[in-house]
Amino acid sequence: MNFKLLVFDWDGTLMDSEARIIECVEAAIKDLEMPLPSQEAIRNIIGLGLREAVHALFPDSDDELHLDIATRYRVHFFSDCESPSQLFEGTREVISELSQQGYLLAVATGKGRKGLDYALETSGLGDYFHLTRCADETFSKPHPEMLHQILEETGVEPRQALMIGDTEYDLEMAVNAGVPALGMTYGAHAHERLLKHNPLACLDRITDIPAWLGKCSANGISGSDSQPIES
Repeated sequence: MNFKLLVFDWDGTLMDSEARIIECVEAAIKDLEMPLPSQEAIRNIIGLGLREAVHALFPDSDDELHLDIATRYRVHFFSDCESPSQLFEGTREVISELSQQGYLLAVATGKGRKGLDYALETSGLGDYFHLTRCADETFSKPHPEMLHQILEETGVEPRQALMIGDTEYDLEMAVNAGVPALGMTYGAHAHERLLKHNPLACLDRITDIPAWLGKCSANGISGSDSQPIES
């Protein structure tokens, strides 16, 4: 087995939460009677930590504004919402299969700890993951610290780990940590943006992951290989 550790992003990779995130960001900004960014601008910050996301939307923001938006965002996120989040079709089966195959599974996410714990509990996937890291516990993506901490705790070498995500922040974090990456094209960022960070491959469905990993094992592909392979 060429990869021992699979590190998943959460929003946009395992869970289809884009509509909920956009709705809650818009609601928080409306609460504060501030100019509303476009949905495309909000979609672009999915994957970042909340502080970094607010700064990207409002470059002149200070700590007080970040706290105000973050507080209102959490109020809406943890209340009833017109856009509930669901796992992507096949996610539960894929995670179960990978766990049974003996992979160590982890999550590195821009979500806060409270939000991820809520998602893990409500999705029923919590028991599958050996450890998780959130943006409010360490540096936000694309800083490599989340991956560094996961690698240190698991004792896995960077080339034996695989970062799986749908945004360029996920893939850039992997590059910064010296970890190979797999891009998922059905999430927040377009295929072309993912390719800029040289993932080993880009896949169109989460259900393609087990077969792709099997191909890697059969062909001897590992993180030391610099050329992408076909998805």
